[in-house]
This record gives sequence, C-alpha cells and structure tokens, in this order.
Amino acid sequence: MEQRTPNAEAGTRVLVVDDDPTVAEIVTGYLDRAGYVVDRAGDGPDALARAAAHWPDLVVLDLMLPGMDGLEVCRRMRGRGPVPVIMLTARGDEDDRILGLEVGADDYVTKPFSPRELVLRVESVLRRTRPAPAASGLLRAAGLSVDPVARRATKNGAELALTIREFDLLAFFLRHPGRAFAREELMREVWGWDFGDLSTVTVHVRRLRGKIEDDPARPRIVRTVWGVGYRFDTAAAAGEE
Repeated sequence: MEQRTPNAEAGTRVLVVDDDPTVAEIVTGYLDRAGYVVDRAGDGPDALARAAAHWPDLVVLDLMLPGMDGLEVCRRMRGRGPVPVIMLTARGDEDDRILGLEVGADDYVTKPFSPRELVLRVESVLRRTRPAPAASGLLRAAGLSVDPVARRATKNGAELALTIREFDLLAFFLRHPGRAFAREELMREVWGWDFGDLSTVTVHVRRLRGKIEDDPARPRIVRTVWGVGYRFDTAAAAGEE
C-alpha cells in the first residue's frame, strides 16, 4: 500500500475539474496523498456549484470541458472572488494557453503530464500565496502600494484586482526598480521555473500593464527594453517626464 506523504497545510482544498474520469481520478489520488482536501467536478456547472459550496484554495481546471469550457469557468470563478487556477491544456495549443493566461489562470500544465509535476505546480502556486516574513514591508512607487504580507495592492488608493502571478510580478518589479530583466530571468525569479513557455511572462506583463498603467498602449511604468525584456521605470515612479 502506497504511503501517504502530506505536503499541504491542513485543510487546504483543491478543486479538480476534468471530464475525463481517469485523469481526474489519478490527479485526485496524487493530491490526496500530498495532504490536500480534494473535490472533483466533471463539467463547468458542477465546478461552479462545488466552488460555491466549499470555496477552494486552488482549482486545477481542464480547458476542454463539455458545454461550458474552462475559460468561461475561470472567468466566472474570478468574478466571484480570487482563487488560484492551474489550467490543463493540450500539448501544442499555444493559443489556448495564452487565452487561459489572459482570463487569469496563474499557471498551466500541458497534457499528457506527470501527476507528480502537477502536485509540484500546485505547491508552487500555493506557496506564492503565503509570503515569508522576510517579505514584509510596504513597497511604494508611481502611486502604487504593495503589501506583500496582506497580498494587497493599490493604485492611488484604489485596490487592484490582481492574480497571484500578477501580484508577484508587480512586487518583484517594485523591489528592483530601474533594472532590466529578461523574460527568462522573470520566469525563474517570479514563477520559480528554470524553463517554460516565455509567452507566459509576456501575457502577464500585458495584463499587469492593463491594471497599473494610465495608458496600457503606451506604458510608462513597466517599459519594454528591446532585445532584453522589461524594466520598472524609476523616472515614471518619480513622476518625471
């Protein structure tokens, strides 16, 4: 009999949404052995109903669901409240992955995948929601204020609705103003990945700009450094032209 090896904080609830019962059963088994409380749903309406009954700490969500697809489920869940989402997509469907990130997925895993890898991704995303004490201290610039402990961000006093990765990306930029980072560096430092689809970073930067820039089409805070990556602009932060 396989030994149970808990890694999760007690009571951490994960909702697995997949219409393939074999995939759902395997994923549920691995998450259960890692110590998570796991709910299962086979379609979008069932997922929304289960989330309403017991709000999850994280959702593992298949993109290709019958009827209501994963994108719409993600949109509706985001409309009800913040929740981390890991999207399951078919290998090679880059457009689908980008769409998933655009609607607010925090991470994605391509099928076929290793269940152990998925558990590690779940642990990684959840770990980002529980910052270490060393991360304390407000970060402020360009009318932005980020509280890493409370996981709260505001612009000119108005609260920003950020996903986990958007929050982490903004906090990272605020901690390193004026320095240009390649997308590979951002993926390693913010996502904790040594490799992956760099469009993940591009999409999250675009979404973040849409929430913090006065004119996202002409960004002044998070600048593109051509041939390198992105930089949090200290001149914009100081209100200079």
